[in-house]
Amino acid sequence: MLKRFFLTLALALGIASPAMSAGTISFSLSQQFDSLGKPLSECKLYFYQAGTVATPQNAYQDTNLTIPQPNPMTCDSAGRLGQFFLADGQIKVRLTNAAGVDQVVADNILVIGPSSGGGGGGSVDPTTVLSTGDMKVVYGTGTLAGFVRANGRTIGSATSGATERANADTQALFVYLCANDPNLVMTPARSGNCANDFAANKVIATPDLRGRVIAGLDDMGNTAAGRLSSPGFGAAATTLGQVNSGNNGQTVTLTPSLIPTITSVVSVTGSISGTTSSVFQAGGAPLASGPGTGVVNAPASVSGTFAGGGSATSNNTGGSSTTIPNVQPTMVMSIFIKL
Repeated sequence: MLKRFFLTLALALGIASPAMSAGTISFSLSQQFDSLGKPLSECKLYFYQAGTVATPQNAYQDTNLTIPQPNPMTCDSAGRLGQFFLADGQIKVRLTNAAGVDQVVADNILVIGPSSGGGGGGSVDPTTVLSTGDMKVVYGTGTLAGFVRANGRTIGSATSGATERANADTQALFVYLCANDPNLVMTPARSGNCANDFAANKVIATPDLRGRVIAGLDDMGNTAAGRLSSPGFGAAATTLGQVNSGNNGQTVTLTPSLIPTITSVVSVTGSISGTTSSVFQAGGAPLASGPGTGVVNAPASVSGTFAGGGSATSNNTGGSSTTIPNVQPTMVMSIFIKL
């Protein structure tokens, strides 16, 4: 034990590598035991950012912090962990047995070591700039270390058979997605404990952003703005990960219900005129036949106006029922989620 202590102290004080900004904690090069004092054969040590639930942080094989250790690190058959180095600051660790049952969970452990001499402060772990669940847009295709694509495929443990990434380093994102979005499909079904589900080699689907744009939740901690609501969005825009269930295609076909009501009123005015002739007796009496009667021809005219109204119905608009484009100016890229 004293030998191990002095070795750890030497690493902490930078005796072995005084110019490097690397430290360690007491788990390095130490043997782990269960509650009965038996060695924890094949135990696993996970490294997380201090103060987080399960946001991974790298451990390294070298003092230059360039060669990452697996996360988790696996104990040998005697329960002994290999040597590892950490960036300056604090860290959280979780030790489990081979079956994934927690043995130790410790947060805000001080990394003993660097930040001494004239070389300035410790280095920054590049994988901790973003947190688990953060999104990243990349002008490119393919995979990206430390991330998975938001493509609806699944993540899980190394033996889970996940389609996007099957690896131990997906645990933090698996737990994050499981805890934050109950609508993401998990296979087999959820047990209610996200960490246990991961240990049981289940898989969970990533958010599917293929061909979709991202919009803010309609409330985001405030009252709903109503900018995305039915019937326009077609679903509750206050639910994380909700996709619109209405016009979610890139084109729209107008149906009769989408065409505005048209009422046409027709009004017609005009005049009529004409001439005629009438036959009257002398003195203006109507013409009568008989002896002693006379006939006078006199012209007469008749005029008048008329007005009318009605409705008009169009039975043939000349259209072709072509679909209407429904996409704003868009450029497509790849969207990733931080492990």
